Formats: sequence, C-alpha cells, structure tokens
Amino acid sequence: MRMYDLIKKKRDGGSLTKGEIDFIVEGFTSGQIPDYQMAALAMAIYFRGMDREETLNLTLAMAASGDMLDLSGVPGIKVDKHSTGGVADTTTLVLAPLVASCGVPVAKLSGRGLGHTGGTVDKLEAVPGFRAEISTEEFITNLKRYGIAVAAQSAEITPADRKLYALRDVTATVDSIPLIASSVMSKKIAAGADAIVLDVKVGRGAFMKDLAAARELARAMVDIGAAAGRATVAYITGMDQPLGLAIGNGLEMAEAIQVLKGSGSRDLVALCLELGSVMLVLGGRAKDKEEARQRLEDALYGGAALEKFRELIIAQGGDGRVVDDPSLLPRARYQEAWVAEGDVYLAFLPADKLGEIAMKLGAGREKKGDPIDPAVGIVLGGKVGDLIRKGQPVATVFANDREKLKQALAELKGCIVLSPDPVTPPPLVLEEIRG
Repeated sequence: MRMYDLIKKKRDGGSLTKGEIDFIVEGFTSGQIPDYQMAALAMAIYFRGMDREETLNLTLAMAASGDMLDLSGVPGIKVDKHSTGGVADTTTLVLAPLVASCGVPVAKLSGRGLGHTGGTVDKLEAVPGFRAEISTEEFITNLKRYGIAVAAQSAEITPADRKLYALRDVTATVDSIPLIASSVMSKKIAAGADAIVLDVKVGRGAFMKDLAAARELARAMVDIGAAAGRATVAYITGMDQPLGLAIGNGLEMAEAIQVLKGSGSRDLVALCLELGSVMLVLGGRAKDKEEARQRLEDALYGGAALEKFRELIIAQGGDGRVVDDPSLLPRARYQEAWVAEGDVYLAFLPADKLGEIAMKLGAGREKKGDPIDPAVGIVLGGKVGDLIRKGQPVATVFANDREKLKQALAELKGCIVLSPDPVTPPPLVLEEIRG
C-alpha cells in the first residue's frame, strides 16, 4: 500500500476503505507518512468529500491513535457535551455542575480559546489555583467521587487529529465537513462518555456561518456517534450575537457563578436548561425532557448546582471561595462604560466583532501558545431586543491598558447598533437533530 496511490484515489473521487484509512492514520501518527502527503490528502478530501463510512472510519482511527479513556468503572451513564465554539459561550461552566448535581456523571475534556472564540480551560484557570492539566487517574477519580471532571485534553489523546488539524490550519482545509466532524467526534469517542450532546453554533460568531452547513455538520456528527455506539443528540443554536453578557475569561467565570446563583443572562440559562434536559434523559435520570427540566430548575434555584461547582473547583486545586466572592477572580486595572444618552433598544450585537475587540484587549489568542489576560474583556448591558435606559451602560470595557480601553470603546460604538424602536430578539435554539 502506497500513500501516493491513496492520494490519487481520493483525488479522482474514490472511496477509501477502512484498511486504507487505518494505514494512513497509523503512518501519519508515527511519522512514516510526511506532512506534505497528508496535506495533499486533506486537500483531496476538501474537494471530493468523504462518504458516511469513510468519515466514521477516519473518526475511529483517529480516536484509537492515542489513549482512550476507560470510564466503565464510574457508575452510571456518563454524558459529555461539546460546543463548536462561539463568543460569551459560558455553557459548560454552568451546564456541567448543573447536570452533575442531578446525578448524571459529566466527563468533559475541554480546549483553550483561539481567535475570537473562548475556551473553557482558560475560563476555569481564571480561578486562583485551578488545575486544568490533571492526569487521567485524577480525572477518573474525581469523576467517581464527585460525578464531575472538567480538564484540558492531554497530548496523548487523538494525536493523529492534533497533527492533522495543525496541517489543515495552514493549508486552507479547515472548513471541510468530514474533517471537522471526524476531528470533533474522535476526541469525544476517545474521552469515553456513553452519550454525547453537541451544540453546533451558527452565525456571525460561529465557525459555521449558514444554517445548511451547520445542519450538515450536526447530522454528520450524530451519525458518527450512533455508528460508534454512543447516544448522540445535536442542537443548532444561534451565534449572531454573543450567548452571555460577559466576554473574557474571568468575567465569564463571574457570570457563570451569577447564573448558578439563579440570575444572569436569560439566554445562557435557557440554553443550559435545554441541553441539560436531554443530558438527563440520555443519562437515565428523567423519563422525558419535561421531567428533566423540572429537576434542573430545582437544582439551579435550590443551590445544588452551585455547590457542585464549588466541589469541582476545590477538587482541582481552585479557591472555592470565588463561588461566594467573585471579586477574588482577576480584576482589571481600568474599566469604563459606554452609557446610553437616551432610552434605546439593542438592535445589533455582532458576535465576531465583539469577540475580536475582547481579543485585542488580551482576552484571546491570535495563535496557539499566546498568553492571555484573564481580567480583561467586555460586559454587555443586554441582548438584542433589550431596552437600555438613559444613563445605563450599553457595554463596559475592562482593561489593563488605557490605550486599549479607549480603542475598545471606540470600536464598540462603531459596531453595536442601537434603535429608538423595539427590536425582536433572534431565536436561540434553531433545530434538534437525533440519530
């Protein structure tokens, strides 16, 4: 078997067999197949696509290229959740402890932020002392003991995907549905959960810009999950505007604590209840979504979810006092609000632009490995459709550099649109896709 022949086969529209895909993934991971040949194959896949069987086989081969977590020793049905990335998407910080507090073990391997999209690991590391880099043994021990573990993905999990993504990133082959689906699902399968809930973002601040592409990706991932024996459900949710009100790691952590105390962004609460309901059903803790939602609301407004979040923080070395006193989180040196000069409605909050402004303040990375500032970012005064009264903040900037603060305020005023007339809020949950 020669890589040259397999590149040519895919270039000419052929389908690769399981044996051929296993050969490719094993050879690429071990270094026997050079980057330039794998890049050529990625480009062939970009133009020719892959059928369902090919995509499944690529996913399983990449999942098996490194360590695969064995969670069979943890009682119950383990459920994982994945978001394709967005702005002010603080869902995991609320959803994981909320679902775990209802008796469903949540095993979550998360990533760091890149570009204008945030990363759960960065947000958790805004808590003083929190350790996201923990061993597999500690991850499983915490999952058994507390019913929740959220950690950074180790280099030993899906090394083939890590190598392939690095190539795709520099060869203009990132936006290929089969390659995206296999990348996401290989990590989910290797992480060992029994059931998977996917949040596929669509809109300005998301990777998928239109509904048709988001639907195709969601369907591909659900099909992979089902074929791999994992109960999988996908939601397509809007990301034209930020999900929460806070953009920035420490600020988003503070917002998550606020939501877990029973207040905060209505959209963030609504999405967590929607995703959490199906997680409880998949986890066998509720017979239907209505019962699940009631259990989730009881845990959220009764304080159980907040206490589970405290357990997670302390278990991984973090200062649990932040749950009671968010002022212990990193604080920016300067803050300034853009104040409404009259009663106005928020008409347009471009998620991509707002994420980019926060990134320039230091909240995000332009490339992997860049340092971030956990204290900086933006807090919005509301969501599209909300009324901002005269004298109230349209948005507040948190910065550690005065010049960056001035620039951010100017850019906010250039991209946020206000209206004197009422505005209809956009829908949050667009579709649910099941196997």
